[in-house]
Amino acid sequence: VTYVRNITDIDDKINARAVERRGNRDVLEVVRELTEETYRIYNEDIAALGCLPPTKTPRATEHVKQMIAMIATLVANGHAYEAQGHVLFDVSSKADYGKLARRSLDDMIAGARVDVAPYKKGAMDFVLWKPSDEKTPGWDSPWGRGRPGWHIECSAMSSEYLGTHFDIHGGGIDLICPHHENEVAQSECAHGGEHFAHVWVHNGFL
Repeated sequence: VTYVRNITDIDDKINARAVERRGNRDVLEVVRELTEETYRIYNEDIAALGCLPPTKTPRATEHVKQMIAMIATLVANGHAYEAQGHVLFDVSSKADYGKLARRSLDDMIAGARVDVAPYKKGAMDFVLWKPSDEKTPGWDSPWGRGRPGWHIECSAMSSEYLGTHFDIHGGGIDLICPHHENEVAQSECAHGGEHFAHVWVHNGFL
């Protein structure tokens, strides 16, 4: 078994805290410091539960190149578009969007608290890339200096270590929609419609 568990160290809450604490240091250095501390505590907790360690533990900050490549593919094949420095996934381009949550697009729009930004074509379109100001961590891309959206991070890292499709995808039940739904959509569209994960295992909360 190859077990991959990624570390999401590109996140707006982490960025905001890093900016507060950075002083004269590089902001990415502070991001690493913050995530290392949280990851140490997490590892202690799961070791106490008797969980086996993962085979690979990729970090989002070390896989931005792969994320940019996946976004570029989505733009090239008509599943994503650029708008005001952002790149967004066009949900209407995937006819079966909502299949993981077993909800129609209309149902999801009705029940969602979505960011209705003026540059979006559709209410459920989600961010793949967004601009960064001079204080915020950012990387050069075809769409300007910025950072990836949360959903694309997971798709790019799973593709790097498990291939375009794999057997089991885990996660908390709260991630089914929209996070995992968006992972399915962007991954299948980036890989020619190939099925993403065969089995989904969502844990509840204690």
